[in-house]
Amino acid sequence: MTSSRIVYVNGEFVAEEDAKISIFDRAFQFADSVYEVTAVLDGALVDFDNHMVRLTRSLGEMEIVAPLDEAALRAMHGELIARNQLREGLIYMQVSRGSADRDFAYPKGIQPTLIAFSQEKNLTASPYAETGVTVVTLPDIRWKRRDIKSTSLLAQAMAKEAAKRQGAFEGWMVEDGFVTEGTSSTSFIVLADRTVVTRPLSTAILAGVTRRAILKLAETDGIKIDERAFSVEEALGASEAFLTSASTFVLAVVEIDGVKIGDGKPGPIARQFHEHYLAEARKG
Repeated sequence: MTSSRIVYVNGEFVAEEDAKISIFDRAFQFADSVYEVTAVLDGALVDFDNHMVRLTRSLGEMEIVAPLDEAALRAMHGELIARNQLREGLIYMQVSRGSADRDFAYPKGIQPTLIAFSQEKNLTASPYAETGVTVVTLPDIRWKRRDIKSTSLLAQAMAKEAAKRQGAFEGWMVEDGFVTEGTSSTSFIVLADRTVVTRPLSTAILAGVTRRAILKLAETDGIKIDERAFSVEEALGASEAFLTSASTFVLAVVEIDGVKIGDGKPGPIARQFHEHYLAEARKG
């Protein structure tokens, strides 16, 4: 028999087959919940503090009470890593408003639901780091509060599947002719003068934790950042493009909508960010 993965449910560590929440949980009925995904390298959490900053903001915007303080959440993550002997991969954590009889209005006096689980994943030796990835553009049909990391992800799932069916790794969502972000990543392009362009933070996009780290690395490396919207046309004519996320780190985009970006290979800026981010992540 193979050993079962251990997951966390409302204060208890249990085998995944024994994990249960109520059918009345508002995450299930309304996507009334938020989540975070934190990378794990060499058995250590990557950029956990900034994930907690974003979690706190999302909970505040949704008016959901934090189930645990940051120290307790960190300890829970550490216990999941230890119990599952996770060396490299991800920890997924989700907080819902809780369980109550179905009603659109927020119920009062209920306890939030907190779940978390680990996923083994090869983050550092992905073949895509060498080859780059392809992207297709798709209409952005999401709601207007994309800055909240909620579990209302149907539009992103539909776009991801549409991209996959076209043979692409990722979909870049487009609104009024401008790229907002990827289905599960932040989008960047690089101009001929080596300026990196990415959309500014607003309710139109999620504040990516890896995005934040890349902007900091750019300052350290002396790379100019221009935070503004960019069009699909501009992306197709860019010298380079890349995407970032907690689960992929930094990946070069070598093709958009069938058009090669630059020479169709990962460019020097994307490679530099990938190597520098990985080095910083390993420091813990």
